[in-house]
Amino acid sequence: MAAHRSTADILDAAVHVRQAARSATSGTAGLDAVLAALSEVMEYDHASLTRWDPLRRRHTTLAGSYPDDATAYIETRLHHDPVFPVLRSPARGGLWLRDVPRHLLAASPGFLEVLSPLGIQDGVAQCLFGPEGRYVGMLNVSTRRPRRTPDPARAVVTLLTESLAAAVAPRTTPQPQEAAADHAAVPPQRPGGLSPRELQVLAELTTGRTNREIAERLYITPRTVATHIEHILTKLDLPNRAAAAARAATWGIAPSP
Repeated sequence: MAAHRSTADILDAAVHVRQAARSATSGTAGLDAVLAALSEVMEYDHASLTRWDPLRRRHTTLAGSYPDDATAYIETRLHHDPVFPVLRSPARGGLWLRDVPRHLLAASPGFLEVLSPLGIQDGVAQCLFGPEGRYVGMLNVSTRRPRRTPDPARAVVTLLTESLAAAVAPRTTPQPQEAAADHAAVPPQRPGGLSPRELQVLAELTTGRTNREIAERLYITPRTVATHIEHILTKLDLPNRAAAAARAATWGIAPSP
């Protein structure tokens, strides 16, 4: 069983996951094969791969084994869960259930209404990002048995994210409507629904300035700058300020002298 396999065995299994993901990306296989291969990396009771739909503002399940009510939660409510802003940080490399702060679990409908009734004790939610930093979807894995510590599968799941992201959102030429929804096309007068002040902060990010330096230039507080950046990342579905700066450069947005 995956939970008792050696690190070498788990790494070998990870190669099979990546191969399955590449086949899914090329269209020669389905994502069910990816989840099947993943079960050799880490034993689980339920798992799913979902794609973020920017038009409908929801996740769409591409492959999975969760019950219907859990699937519905992942698709339509998870991105509103108090835990989501934490797990969506790419710096975390995935959020494992055992690492979620207790106060967040106590406020999380996903844990209280979905995972807890299923008897889930461990697992990971891994957000997936495209090469340009755009949020494309998520891997969710849940188990009723706590995993061993240290757990080599933790690092392996993080290493697989690039392949999984490509499988969830293969690079295709977007339709005009989709491009506008992803904020990747030629921007309108106020791209991404950003406020004028948010556009100013976004422009400043292209210079690599710190929050304090931006605050001094715009005559606001560093905390206000941080809040604007948080709103920018949320509105543009971006993982960090570097990705936001890259988006601004693509749009030709630059700070005023």
